[in-house]
Amino acid sequence: MRDRYEEQLRLLNKELAEMGGLCEEGISYAVKYLTENKPEMKKNAEECEKQIDRTERDIEALCMRLLMHQQPVAADFRQITAALKMISDMERIGDHAEDIVELGDYIGETDKTLREHIGKMAEAAVKMLAASVNSYTEKDADLAKSVILMDNTVDELFIEMKQKLLNAVKSEAEDAAALLDLLMIAKYFERIGDHAENIAEWVIYALTGQHKA
Repeated sequence: MRDRYEEQLRLLNKELAEMGGLCEEGISYAVKYLTENKPEMKKNAEECEKQIDRTERDIEALCMRLLMHQQPVAADFRQITAALKMISDMERIGDHAEDIVELGDYIGETDKTLREHIGKMAEAAVKMLAASVNSYTEKDADLAKSVILMDNTVDELFIEMKQKLLNAVKSEAEDAAALLDLLMIAKYFERIGDHAENIAEWVIYALTGQHKA
């Protein structure tokens, strides 16, 4: 019985890693759509979001089976409940990637440097996401704690982006509506960073029993 239980826990880790990978793919497609404006990138991002939703349902079902039929001990119970919290954040990340793609239709030919700054935000957010999921599968609390510190980088990039956009609006060098859409895109990447931080906090809970209030 315990062997079956351990096998299901390993499956949970595997599916969580796959869901994290899908989130990274979704973000990558979104960024490529912003920078290359290729229709297939938008289609890929939308399909990725659907896969994320399906994976979330599969993981939910697996967690429910573990909780209802296996009577997990305290440490395993924390691992399973943390996984349920994590997939909620990952599902939101998938939604944000799709939202970014939708806004990509409206940013027009905005300044290249602004797009490059968005790319930096995306890179930092993806790094946070990958590290947060890895900290769970590797049971690495120190890695999870490092993710929380990484969020400062994403926040600082967002503040810089707001200032760049404000300067562009003042100079009237760009279309104001397109700049507002760029600001929304930057905000979505900032939120992705927040969700990655949430995941890391739940990893710490799973490993230590402590969660940031």
